[in-house]
Amino acid sequence: MPPPGQTQLPDWDGLKLRVRTLIASHRVMIFSKSYCPYCNKVKELFRSMHVEYYALELDVTPDGPSIQQVLAELTNQRTVPNVFVNGTHIGGCDSTYQAYQDGSLKKLLGDSKDTEPYDYDLIIIGGGSGGLACSKEAAAFGKKVMVLDYVVPTPLGTSWGLGGTCVNVGCIPKKLMHQAALLGQALQDSRKYGWQYEEQVKHNWGVMVEAIQNYIGSLNWGYRVSLREKTVTYLNSYAEFVEPHKIKATNKKGQVTYHTAETFVLATGERPRYLGIPGDKEFCITSDDLFSLPYCPGKTLVVGASYVALECAGFLAGLGLDVTVMVRSILLRGFDQEMAEKIGAHMETHGVKFIRKFVPVQVEQLEEGMPGRLKVMAKSTEGPEIFEEEYNTVLIAIGRDACTKNIGLETIGVNINEKNGKVPVNDEEQTNVPYVYAIGDILDGKLELTPVAIQAGKLLARRLYGGSSCDYINVPTTVFTPLEYGCCGLAEERAIEEYGKQNLEVYHSLFWPLEWTVPGRDNNTCYAKIICSKHDNNRVIGFHVLGPNAGEVTQGFAAAIKCGITKELLDETIGIHPTCAEVFTTMDITKASGQDITQRGC
Repeated sequence: MPPPGQTQLPDWDGLKLRVRTLIASHRVMIFSKSYCPYCNKVKELFRSMHVEYYALELDVTPDGPSIQQVLAELTNQRTVPNVFVNGTHIGGCDSTYQAYQDGSLKKLLGDSKDTEPYDYDLIIIGGGSGGLACSKEAAAFGKKVMVLDYVVPTPLGTSWGLGGTCVNVGCIPKKLMHQAALLGQALQDSRKYGWQYEEQVKHNWGVMVEAIQNYIGSLNWGYRVSLREKTVTYLNSYAEFVEPHKIKATNKKGQVTYHTAETFVLATGERPRYLGIPGDKEFCITSDDLFSLPYCPGKTLVVGASYVALECAGFLAGLGLDVTVMVRSILLRGFDQEMAEKIGAHMETHGVKFIRKFVPVQVEQLEEGMPGRLKVMAKSTEGPEIFEEEYNTVLIAIGRDACTKNIGLETIGVNINEKNGKVPVNDEEQTNVPYVYAIGDILDGKLELTPVAIQAGKLLARRLYGGSSCDYINVPTTVFTPLEYGCCGLAEERAIEEYGKQNLEVYHSLFWPLEWTVPGRDNNTCYAKIICSKHDNNRVIGFHVLGPNAGEVTQGFAAAIKCGITKELLDETIGIHPTCAEVFTTMDITKASGQDITQRGC
């Protein structure tokens, strides 16, 4: 004991011997602190690898600060975690994960059951756009890759081939049916341009569906050929984790095989949500059924206000059908609400009926057929009022749920957001289980867009076997309603929330496409808007356009926004005349000015 009033000095030689003994006597030695998230992450990594470790928590050990100082002398590292494997210093959290990803950690661990070779370097669960992109990119790095894809049939029995939602029951057939509706409008316009035809023009649903499905079939086949050319193994089987690094694959015949991999990517996507009311799954359809429906849907009720709901309602009405949209609250939640309401107003002027503030409570079949007859009962969200009406088809488009249940994620400990079923990931698309990554629509808080999933899939493979991450900022998108809506950056409401209204300048203008002037339709309906940050050189932080070919217009401006385009640069840009896009080079009226933006000519 030291004399009273004196502090006992550390036994540095004894501490050094203790530290060296700990390092030498444990296969994996982690010097840690119990509250440190990076320490916990490293421990989680070794747990996921089923590798035992010994952790000394320096914050609860009496000699903790002194041991940390000894470690600093030995390793030139003052932070925790400080990791050693079989006596070799690895480093901190980032260094340990890097060693895990490049394979050096496995070598350091030595020969054991944990280092037995896996069947594959990478297994991807889900054969949609993101999964396919990731698989082919990983194969290009010389990795052994497997893709598993299985479509659980809808309640009506609809299923499809390789390629995921976008190709089979999303973007591709939606855009083609949208085009069919635009051609119907073009036929009406053509008379004003001098075209004369006597025969009554009718639309044949069956011919359209067959042509679209034939095209989709060619894409399905092309994806299979592409995987084979890249030497990616494809299984049309349902995947489920049964233990760490191991899945069970069950095909349509019920035959089971097992496969292991060093790394897994979840790319399972989403499926339409049902209402949870009597008759919904028995008698209603979703977008999963619509695009291959063998008969014309007839008088249709679309339930929902999502972009899927409005797009489907738009092209069905454009094909000449009687269409009603039932909306619980607002249109296009998450999008700029000024633009959303303009879309709704345009659809109403073109024959689509809207029932606001109602939700269905029951769907009853009155008559079987193709289509049959259905009775819908709905209740007001604001009072006791009841609505009843008959329809041939009820299309449910109230949202989509992540396909993360019943695939064994709980077996290996992958965290899921219980509220929405989505998977939380870090900035590198990594889940809480280090060897499991996720991309696409199942990511919690990320954009649900096909190009985003493709880019994320490619970059994830490059990061795992080469290196870079996906940028989720300023992603452009388009809603293919009859009057198309393209946007990039922030909605006006979101911009006000983030920047403050006083720090923004909003420029806007109505415009009349030249092609619409001769038929004399829809003047002062198309609308353009940019939102600028005053204190950042009027940089464009929100871009919005409502008009024909909005997707084509938005794509080009998205690149400019990515480069930090300002209002001054837009003003200096010479427009192409006559086009719709040139309106963005001539806008000079701000919302704050209150000036009239009505157009009287092209």
